[in-house]
Amino acid sequence: MRASFSDREPTPEDHRRDHWQMLGFLGLNALIGVFAGIGVAAALIWLDVGGLGERISHSSNPLLPILLITAPLALTFGAAAAASAIMMMPYQKKFGR
Repeated sequence: MRASFSDREPTPEDHRRDHWQMLGFLGLNALIGVFAGIGVAAALIWLDVGGLGERISHSSNPLLPILLITAPLALTFGAAAAASAIMMMPYQKKFGR
């Protein structure tokens, strides 16, 4: 079993491994946020909030308004989730600094 970071000074390899773990943590949270944004957009259309679903169904090209609603919501939710993931990163606690 490896010694914890509090028992020894972390090596550059420890920092590199930790950075890749943090990148994965950040990417996973951003992806979850994107899917949440897509879910919110789908709910807005499916629940016909403000007549949105009906307007899209009567559109000659429904793909365009769906894309114009879904993309900004997905990007906004993904960015918000990534920002909250940055704030929750345990780097200082892990290395005791």
